[in-house]
Amino acid sequence: MTDAKKPTGPTGTDEFIKGLWKENPVFVQVLGMCPVLAVTNSAQNAIAMGAATMFVLVMSNLVISLLRSFIPKQVRIATYILVIATFVTVVDYAIMAISLELHKALGAFIALIVVNCLILGRAESFASKNTVGKSLMDGLGMGVGFAFALFCLGATREIVGAGTLFGVQLFHDGFQDWVLMILPSGGFFTLAGLVLAFNRIQQAQKRRAAARAAGDAALAEGGAR
Repeated sequence: MTDAKKPTGPTGTDEFIKGLWKENPVFVQVLGMCPVLAVTNSAQNAIAMGAATMFVLVMSNLVISLLRSFIPKQVRIATYILVIATFVTVVDYAIMAISLELHKALGAFIALIVVNCLILGRAESFASKNTVGKSLMDGLGMGVGFAFALFCLGATREIVGAGTLFGVQLFHDGFQDWVLMILPSGGFFTLAGLVLAFNRIQQAQKRRAAARAAGDAALAEGGAR
């Protein structure tokens, strides 16, 4: 008599892919909208903010998962914020050392990573309840998904609004810049369009998966007769 197979939970790879696509922080969960709308007027700013947020997310997930058994429930939120603030300070000084111009462009939004609901939410709902490996993959997946979303917005707004990408001119001199796209209102329009496109793609995938499942069920039923 053989033992029944035990159901297995999501693997580390599943946790990583989840943040990239199924539960993308921006296009699906609509989290961290302040930096998404404020600093994505260029691809460079978007990449920098995305990388900074990813670093803080991965490192805070790692530390909180390691200390989850030692953190008293009564002060867990305060502890999470302290851990997050420590890594935000590291990022702040690192960006300042690398480029003062970039640091000025990102401004107060570097410090506001501390209160980004994405990072605190992953600490509370995932890192505090899972192993170090899964927490690292979750943080990496969510961080890359967040950075990808910011890059999509930043690149779109810079290309349409200024005719450049990372400062490199893409079009001839006759190209008419859509200055609206690099203004705050352009962030809302671009985000709305990308969220709509993302949701349409996900819905199409779900319909195809449902159709395949229905076809497989019909074949199985036909074979059983």
